[in-house]
Amino acid sequence: MKELNGAELAGFIKERQARAVRGLVQAHGVKPKLVIIRTNPDPVVDSYMRLKTGYGQDIGAEVEVCDVEQSGALDKIAQYNADQLVHGIIVQIPLPDVSQTDEILNSVIPEKDVDGLSSVTVFDPPTPVAINWLLAGYNIELVGKELLIIGQGRLVGKPLAAMWQNSGLVPKLADRSTDVSDLSTLALEADVLICATGVPGLITSDMVKPNAVIVDAGVATDSNGLVGDVSQEVRELPHITITPVKGGVGPLTVCALFENLLIAARHTMIDV
Repeated sequence: MKELNGAELAGFIKERQARAVRGLVQAHGVKPKLVIIRTNPDPVVDSYMRLKTGYGQDIGAEVEVCDVEQSGALDKIAQYNADQLVHGIIVQIPLPDVSQTDEILNSVIPEKDVDGLSSVTVFDPPTPVAINWLLAGYNIELVGKELLIIGQGRLVGKPLAAMWQNSGLVPKLADRSTDVSDLSTLALEADVLICATGVPGLITSDMVKPNAVIVDAGVATDSNGLVGDVSQEVRELPHITITPVKGGVGPLTVCALFENLLIAARHTMIDV
């Protein structure tokens, strides 16, 4: 088994971003600031929030966490939209009342929507960007390969599929409506398999072809803590390339988020 170590790649990106932040502060007096709107404390969500907060501190960016009831989220977002010292706003999802998700996400103005989740965003969502960085960093060729994306959520599967399709790739897509036998067939055909469902152990060893490349971007919890979509038995196969349980896509996702924040901060500087 070979590992796609996102944490290793993230270290290089983090150093570059820290230099970029110092440059913005020293040359222009601009310190990138991210605001995280949290309405629904959750162990999985909170673990990623802590990563974002710590990462921002490490590169010299400011990160503010705003805990607010969902009923007050729109007013808070309007406040931060108008604040020129805030360059990026993200809303931690899922929300307690998911029926309001689109309304709240779309209330973030496009130039501050660094999570890329509004309907008119100008940024690519961080996790699909991270997946592409990871595959490129390990020289994984996609052209001419059988590609499968399992999961069509707004954070990973759906935007990644759009990115690949826009670049001329033709990935096959599966989601919770896909029949189990059909999913097994599709998975066995895949040279590159992206899993993003949040269903622990969904992908088993009999669903993986030799020499397959697997990116496990699923996040869930069980008795062992944070887990992905791929079962442990898959990780014991000898002839595959796969992300580790920790340190795969996650670190690069945080990098991609702060890359968007840096872009947003530079655009604000230019506009001024």
